[in-house]
Amino acid sequence: MEKNIKILVVRFKQIGDSVLASPICNTLKKTYPDSEVDYVVYEHIAPLFENHHAIDNVIAITKEEQKNPLKYIAKVWKVTRKKYDIIIDIMSTPKSEVFTLFGRSAEYRIGRHKKKRGYTYTHKIHEPVGAKDKVDKFLRMLDPLTDAGIDVKYDHEYNIDVSSEERCRIRERMTGAGVDLNKPIVAFSINSRRPEKIWNIEYMKKLIEKVLKEKGAQGIFYYSPAEKEFALNLHKEMGERRDIFTNIVTKDIRELAALISQCDMFIGNEGGPRHIAQGVDTPSVAIFSPSAEKKEWLSNANERHRGIEYLDVLSNDEIDGIMKEEESRSKLYDSIGVDDVYNLVEEVWKKADYDKKYSV
Repeated sequence: MEKNIKILVVRFKQIGDSVLASPICNTLKKTYPDSEVDYVVYEHIAPLFENHHAIDNVIAITKEEQKNPLKYIAKVWKVTRKKYDIIIDIMSTPKSEVFTLFGRSAEYRIGRHKKKRGYTYTHKIHEPVGAKDKVDKFLRMLDPLTDAGIDVKYDHEYNIDVSSEERCRIRERMTGAGVDLNKPIVAFSINSRRPEKIWNIEYMKKLIEKVLKEKGAQGIFYYSPAEKEFALNLHKEMGERRDIFTNIVTKDIRELAALISQCDMFIGNEGGPRHIAQGVDTPSVAIFSPSAEKKEWLSNANERHRGIEYLDVLSNDEIDGIMKEEESRSKLYDSIGVDDVYNLVEEVWKKADYDKKYSV
């Protein structure tokens, strides 16, 4: 294979999946430093990967292209005229496989193994056994390169590159909204696109109050247009506290990343924004619902990025007892108490040395 090769990585999913799959791009760019790496994602996620150090071109699939088969096929045809050498189809659905159908000149067309599908792939990857987490699972898509004797330089880290100019602009917006940059700032993930991921809202309110009081912190409730009413209502329920800000509007996911990058900590429901926090290395504490296994979704866990799930607070006997009850899923989630989360916040806070920084 020639040195200056063209690589296409296709990842159709939401924020978290797209962020956790980006180490594939990092790895390929390190393996082939002179390569051109293109990343295909949905339009609303695309801004997140602008100016990414390992991605040369972000290719956005619009909502119109998602809904209109003819426009989608035309877009895929246009993209694949670039004649890629490697195509990685991470999702491996009939829709995403069209990239390998139209990109048959690629020496490597790698997808996941699916029954009665994947005839356009040169290599089909079975579900990994013993993968450490989601990032590790995604990187197994590169096994065919390793098997071919290529010295693949694996990189498990995922990063979101926010420029100094973007950070400066969001700081100005924060101060304009009344935020004091000389006091601790915490971004709270109070909502989720998926209702089953939302932790008990009464617990959340108590956690927020405790963090703000004990740490002398300011809280930011970020939100998408669809979540605005939820955020404003919660702020109202909490007495419209002046140390909570719901007046910082982010126009897209990239501005959200810039906002989170200027916070001292991210706390709340597990989801895409939590992965953004880790991507910009803002210390984070995530609360995992029973529908999201911490082992898989807290990739590259370390002392700055922690999480809690029901398995951390319940014994096997307690879990067995709850599973026999009605609404067992919500009861498992409710088993995670305010103090359980706050104690974890304390650990991350101390590791970040914030008490010294803010003289709390």
